[in-house]
Amino acid sequence: MADEITTLISQFGVSQETVIVFAVLAVVIVGAIVVIIASRPVLEIYPYLNPITRVRARKGRLFDEKQLSEIAESSNIDEITNYLRGFPDYANHLDDYPLEKALDIQLAETYDLISKLAPEDIQDAFQILAKKSDINNIKSLLAAKKMGMNQDDTYNLLIPAGRLFSEIEQLADANTVTDVVAGLDNTEYSSVLEGALPEYEESKMILPLESALDKYYLENLLKSSGVPSDENSQILYSYIGDQVDVANLKLIIRSKADGLSFDELSPYMIKDGYQLREWKLKDLMESEDVAGVISSLEGTDYASILGDSLSKYNEDGSISVFEKALDEYLIENAKSLSMRKPLGIGPILGYLSQKEREIKNLKIIIRVKREVNFPISEIKEMLV
Repeated sequence: MADEITTLISQFGVSQETVIVFAVLAVVIVGAIVVIIASRPVLEIYPYLNPITRVRARKGRLFDEKQLSEIAESSNIDEITNYLRGFPDYANHLDDYPLEKALDIQLAETYDLISKLAPEDIQDAFQILAKKSDINNIKSLLAAKKMGMNQDDTYNLLIPAGRLFSEIEQLADANTVTDVVAGLDNTEYSSVLEGALPEYEESKMILPLESALDKYYLENLLKSSGVPSDENSQILYSYIGDQVDVANLKLIIRSKADGLSFDELSPYMIKDGYQLREWKLKDLMESEDVAGVISSLEGTDYASILGDSLSKYNEDGSISVFEKALDEYLIENAKSLSMRKPLGIGPILGYLSQKEREIKNLKIIIRVKREVNFPISEIKEMLV
């Protein structure tokens, strides 16, 4: 058989040495293809290994249900403060700042940390998430100047965090809301605020300015997730899309409770939603009241989530029941998404959402503890 193959090759004028060379090259090429295919999953996972390790270490420091229950059962604010001194995440700031401000600083540091840890393919979204600190500080500036607060009182409202804090703190001595907007001229928020300034000057309410900031932030957050190209980016897109939908829903419900019309509400909506596309948002905004909004959600995940809260809203007229239900939805959905990619974006989203939940619950407890003899059972019901 070998002699026959050799004779056949010779008939084509190809030497045995050339055949051996081609055979070796073929083996090398096939081997390279096999290595590339086999190593692709490893290459996808590798950028996430260090971030996963670091967030899992921090996840172990989050409060469990028992610890949160102990905090809720505290007698007063001082007792809560002393409890938190036993945890480095919070203790580092408690000597220098009031309790709630220390919580805000810790959350801002968490956003900043995640924005630096996140792998390059998803980093843009987390860098935009980290801008929450700047946006919240700008909102505090606007509110302070609307109320005519002096420099010291204004500065005390600011959180020493964010990329623009040095510029923002210099505006604590501004005299008016317009002065604040002018002072932010060299920032990315300049055109956003200037566009909403005429409406502020007409209404003398800072809601148009705050809503313009929220819309700018959420639209950029949605764009940052891009077109999903793999499972990590698909999970990220779902996570961000849920936040956009919930922000739209909260605004619509709040506006309907206040009796605002479609034209008054429309400028503040993020049109390119996730489950709630533009046509659905239009239906919701055209609803006559809160009950109409809930009814128009039929066919979405939000129908059952908010439908269960409608009877309680009808009893006391407080939209907080809807906001709590939506916050719980975000937390549970983030938890579900975080389990889909345990060697990818999952642990990052899981830690971030649980940290946000922890701080939100701590703030609820702290604010309620300022009231005398508030029932502990009711505090626990308020937690998300």
